[in-house]
Amino acid sequence: MIDVQNIRKRFGDQEILKGISTTFEKGKCNLIIGSSGAGKTVFLKCLVGLFAPEDGDILYDGRKLKSLGTKEKKELRKEMGMLFQGNALFDSLTVEENIRFPLDMFTKQSMKEKMERVNFCLERVNLIGANKKYPGEISGGMMKRVGIARAIVMNPKYLFCDEPNSGLDPQTSLLIDELILELTKEYQMTTVINTHDMNSVMGIGDKVSFFHQGHIHWEGTKDDVLHTENELLSEFIFASDFLKSLRDAALKK
Repeated sequence: MIDVQNIRKRFGDQEILKGISTTFEKGKCNLIIGSSGAGKTVFLKCLVGLFAPEDGDILYDGRKLKSLGTKEKKELRKEMGMLFQGNALFDSLTVEENIRFPLDMFTKQSMKEKMERVNFCLERVNLIGANKKYPGEISGGMMKRVGIARAIVMNPKYLFCDEPNSGLDPQTSLLIDELILELTKEYQMTTVINTHDMNSVMGIGDKVSFFHQGHIHWEGTKDDVLHTENELLSEFIFASDFLKSLRDAALKK
């Protein structure tokens, strides 16, 4: 579990996060939504330790992030998996080398042990046999799955995803969502996802946090979203008449 307690983040005179408090439970897909500039990306970077909040605390299963020493922070980072918006694959490395990269960096496993883990992760993301391909030789959806395999290769407790469906077609986006949800449940990870994809919200949103102007303006489940009376959230999610009609049809069932 990740416990966020009243964190604030400023850049100069501008306060981006204005006292954020929430919890993210293991085994659940926790989605963060909101318009551009609401503070979502800054919040995610605070969670993974790229930014240090001026106030407040972030606790990982009781471990206070800002109180950890260098060695303890390194150990915590080994427990984190990150799926980047642009995949962040190394073009000069093969698929298996990209996935193996965290193992090379952070473990002393033998090559046999590392390759067993790499092949296991390739199997979990349905990419058996893609080992020797380069990122430039595979599709965007396959690259995203390579990114997921690399994110889980260290068997993380915490998985962070930044716009996992960015640039993907709707069908591939659904497959990526289903894969993230399946892995989250199977390995009981605490998964936090930044997204603009409303299909993801309604498909895998065990918990949805709606950011607005540096605050968490609303929280609930994907089912709560359909019945929300929060005007800002409703305007954000059901921005078009088409989406409003889908919501109304769902509520009539």
